[in-house]
Amino acid sequence: MSLDAVLSRIDSDLPGATERLMELLRIPSISTDSDYAAKCEEAADWLVADLQSIGVKAEKRPTPGHPMVIGHVEGDGPHILFYGHYDVQPVDPLELWDRDPFDPEVQETPKGKVIRGRGASDDKGQLMTFVEACRAWQAENGKLPCRITFFFEGEEESGSPSLVPFMKENAEELKADLALICDTGLFGEETPGIITMLRGLLGEELTITGPEKDLHSGMYGGIAMNPIRVLSKIIASLHDATGRCTIPGFYDGVPELSEEMLDQWNNLGFDPKEFLGAVGLGVPAGEQAYTPLEMIWSRPTCEVNGIWGGYTGRGFKTVLPSKASAKISFRLVGQQDPFKIRENFREYVQSMLPADCTVEFKGHGNSQAGQMETGDPAFEAARTALSDEWPQPAAYVGCGGSIPIAGYFKSILGMDAMLIGFGKDDDQIHSPNEKYDLSSFHKGIRSWARVLDALTKA
Repeated sequence: MSLDAVLSRIDSDLPGATERLMELLRIPSISTDSDYAAKCEEAADWLVADLQSIGVKAEKRPTPGHPMVIGHVEGDGPHILFYGHYDVQPVDPLELWDRDPFDPEVQETPKGKVIRGRGASDDKGQLMTFVEACRAWQAENGKLPCRITFFFEGEEESGSPSLVPFMKENAEELKADLALICDTGLFGEETPGIITMLRGLLGEELTITGPEKDLHSGMYGGIAMNPIRVLSKIIASLHDATGRCTIPGFYDGVPELSEEMLDQWNNLGFDPKEFLGAVGLGVPAGEQAYTPLEMIWSRPTCEVNGIWGGYTGRGFKTVLPSKASAKISFRLVGQQDPFKIRENFREYVQSMLPADCTVEFKGHGNSQAGQMETGDPAFEAARTALSDEWPQPAAYVGCGGSIPIAGYFKSILGMDAMLIGFGKDDDQIHSPNEKYDLSSFHKGIRSWARVLDALTKA
């Protein structure tokens, strides 16, 4: 099987590949709005038909929500599972779009051609890079290079309520040697990355109650305990002067970065001043003993996401509030245990309460961090393959966010996931005027062809 012939086929068929993506983008598969349920079905049907056109045994599987698309191709060598999602975010506010979000087009911009439309980058364009790579392999060789399972979800943008039950019920069918996920991005403009670290997430909401009702601050100020004052003290104490979290046991299970990985990250040319400057800031505020990229990718965090209490309306009202509340999230790394951190956090808050105050907690989900085993030869083979396609060599990188599907592949199916994507920071995913660079689409298809070739030889 000639990789060069496959790459040539991809180049010559780019107009056809682009038009097929346009067809999928025209389907408004918004998973969060029940009015679009039929359109989600339509998108699933479209993908089934498209996979069948390249010899995949594909079908639509029902769930309590939107359907899954499952496809299988038998073959020699490794068994690979490819995951993507066909649902998209709502388009509101519609008036901020320059055109109909479901009437996609290729546009000329100062930085090159882009595919404009909802889902262009997240995740239909990314999903189709893999499908188109498989199409080219099939066209040139009459078969795909290895055994592949296709797994497309229709509820990723609405919290994936059907995902875990479906994976557990169909675990034997879905198990493979390695999962591939295309829902991430490049590092900068021309450096591909393989995400090997994903932070977990823990959400906590707390409400502190003092007096049984709001009080007049002239009558009770000074003598009555103010819940906002208590909450403020607790929040202020969550970090020390160096940016470290003070919750007991918080850093249990947090690994230090290897020198090899740190060298890779230091060579990426990340400019924290430019990164922060884009949002009106300039000074890194995390753990001062670590580099900015470590703060984002490989260190845990404790952040206040919302705080409220008392009177916040127009004008002024001099009350001591009965209650004060906050929402706090923790990004987790390594082997940090979200259940233990939740327990320690709640004990920490309880220990700081004065006699006249009580606290109620509400959990908002939890997930452990994910760390991929880069010692697997498949990872280095894929990194080399990506480096052959892009101007800059590929790097193993972290991800500050949380991508639960990668963790589910590990915990439910017992396999690692390789996260490779070709989006860019300015793709405006989830926002008006979403786009996907035509070069990302083209080189993404070529990249997957190279990765498939490399994985069959690893």
